[in-house]
Amino acid sequence: MTLLVLTCPSWPGALPAPLDSELPVRALPERPGRDELDPLLAPEAGPAPDRLVVAGTDADLAAVVLRLLRTERLADVAVAFLPSDPDSAVADTWALPTDPAAAAALARYGEPDRVPLVRDDAGGVLLGRGELRPIRGVVYCDDQLVLRGQASRLVVTPAAPIGVEVRAVRFGLLGRRVRAALGRAVQVGCLATTVVVDGVRQPRPVSRWTWYKHTEDLRLVRGLR
Repeated sequence: MTLLVLTCPSWPGALPAPLDSELPVRALPERPGRDELDPLLAPEAGPAPDRLVVAGTDADLAAVVLRLLRTERLADVAVAFLPSDPDSAVADTWALPTDPAAAAALARYGEPDRVPLVRDDAGGVLLGRGELRPIRGVVYCDDQLVLRGQASRLVVTPAAPIGVEVRAVRFGLLGRRVRAALGRAVQVGCLATTVVVDGVRQPRPVSRWTWYKHTEDLRLVRGLR
């Protein structure tokens, strides 16, 4: 196994054992892109890594996975995650440890599992949690109506094996009410509202948005031998 560790600015300091050995480590900016990542994956950079360990935020991990998608490396490269945020939605979604030592042990020795990779129609990916808030409109998950009207927020997360889970959350006189569905795609038509993807607020309000399961899975390191 050829392993490469990528550290982003949110990572608090030294890497925990067993990642503090002589493994190659590259310090990258937050949410690294093509200029930072593609040279590390190119053949001329040396032996191509077949496992990337990303130490950073959910958004940092999503940026790395997006480059693997666009360079057609999803089948070749497994991805492990050291979350810098103990409240990481990616860690919560896929039951990953947030303790640095446990996350490092999993990253080094764990086995990759195939999990759904969720994309959006703006060219991005969703690895942990997506939200539209507030929302007034119509939402379908496949052919199931999830929302017609208003909700405080719409929450979408990846879900194995089918693709996505969507929850419309409302607060009213009867308290908190949630309508949920599972499917391969979520389609939204609404009054202009804010979209937050893996902790990153999109630059402009949107009135249409789609999340859908990609045809190829992500090889995410989740299980110890």
